[in-house]
Amino acid sequence: MGSIPDPGELTELTQPSFDEFQHQTSLMTGCTLMWKELSDHISSLERNLMRQSEALKRKIETLDSETKASLDSLKKRELSIDASVKIAINRVELLKNSALNSLNDDDPKDNPDGEVDDGDGLLQLLKSTCLRMEAKEFWNSVIDRKKEIDLLREKIPAALSECIDPAMFVMEAISDVFPVDKRGNGGGNDLGWACVLILESLIPAVLDPVIGKSRMLVTPSVKEKAEEIAERWKRSLEERGGIDNVKPPDVHTFFQHLITFGIVNKEDLELYRKLVIGSAWRKQMPKLAVLLGLGDKMPDMIEELISKGQHLDVVHFTYEVGLVDKFPPVPLLKAFLKDAKKAASSILEDPNNAGRAAQLAARKEQSALRAVIKCIEEYKLESELPPENLKKRLEQLEKTKTEKRKPAAVTANKRTRASNGGPMPPAKAGRSTNAYVSSFPASPTIFSSPSHPQYPAAVPAYPSPPAMYGTSTPPAGPYVYSPEAAAPPPLAGSYPGAPMNYPAAYGGYGNGLAPAYQQAYYG
Repeated sequence: MGSIPDPGELTELTQPSFDEFQHQTSLMTGCTLMWKELSDHISSLERNLMRQSEALKRKIETLDSETKASLDSLKKRELSIDASVKIAINRVELLKNSALNSLNDDDPKDNPDGEVDDGDGLLQLLKSTCLRMEAKEFWNSVIDRKKEIDLLREKIPAALSECIDPAMFVMEAISDVFPVDKRGNGGGNDLGWACVLILESLIPAVLDPVIGKSRMLVTPSVKEKAEEIAERWKRSLEERGGIDNVKPPDVHTFFQHLITFGIVNKEDLELYRKLVIGSAWRKQMPKLAVLLGLGDKMPDMIEELISKGQHLDVVHFTYEVGLVDKFPPVPLLKAFLKDAKKAASSILEDPNNAGRAAQLAARKEQSALRAVIKCIEEYKLESELPPENLKKRLEQLEKTKTEKRKPAAVTANKRTRASNGGPMPPAKAGRSTNAYVSSFPASPTIFSSPSHPQYPAAVPAYPSPPAMYGTSTPPAGPYVYSPEAAAPPPLAGSYPGAPMNYPAAYGGYGNGLAPAYQQAYYG
């Protein structure tokens, strides 16, 4: 049996190896890192929970505030019904009496020709038609004064306030154009502007006199009729060629009709979105889209417009809905200019536009430059995108266009008579296919018989005179014929050959060619 060592005795201790020490160190480091990761993860979870808790708390407070505001508004609306109805009844009675008096006391001497020369006269004329509920006369008075649209926008709301039933009056006034054009073949003129103007002017005329915009004084029967008109317009889309082919003025009128009568249908939001995208270039579309309830869909709509290359339209949308930070305007405008330059280059390379390629390309670039400059000025972007270089380029294009329009300079001595009284070329020589004037007798092979038909208009210019005219040195370079060289050739013997060597007594020319001819045709 081995003896048990005495604890008091010193024993030799085994030294740990370096590898074991490194292993222990790595374990400690791993534990420390794991503890730190767990701590960070737990802290992150706590922060997320706190943020979500705060967000829920804010949402609850917002909902409570909105609920309270809605209840207060409903209570106010309920209490204001009697007062609003009383005011409306008194007003209708007053307007009815005024209309009856106007019909019974019709005196044409105030305005025998129906002409007005100022704003007050226009207002009286419009009020007269509204008092008598003469919708067609009102419509004609509006469309006849398109050049006075600003004055109409100012006076029509006051005139519509004189109607006993303004909403029904407006629907009747525009019925020949909206929801479908009954004039036949479109009637020739687009009157969407008049429909939109009248529908916009109706809103102030039907506001509640007590609570204002939060309630429109439109009867249920009138609103039902407005909904029928909207449904009829949607059904007529197929006749108009579908959503992609409907005219933007028609779309604008439809949207304004929905907004004015408060009949926006949430089930039709996708239809509204497609119509807005198709008419996005109209300046009013961003605001109409928001009023139609498309604010939440606006980022996706903007992305779609960008994919279609409508960068300039996107700028207007971003400012309307407050997405400028997400879609900065300057890169959009630069992309728009870049696309315009590409389009201009493609026009120049198109063989089908060879005659007008330069003009069409310049016009395309000019239009883009003007639109961008206007956008810069409208949204105050001069510091981010200085317009000076754009304006210089626009001036350069306009200057080039002006120079191209100038008529070609005519050589002053082209038909100058010789100082010694020599003969002059015929006045219409330049228009003849045989207008080359030579000092040698003309070859009979180039003359046409009297029965020869006329050449078509696209006959190309003849090349330089052939050697058969003689050994005299021809003009330098190919002979340039007049653009009218395609005129029918003269009959045989129309013009005699050029004069030969005349005696000195008659002012002989020496080389057989008159100085005037030399100067005009040989320089």
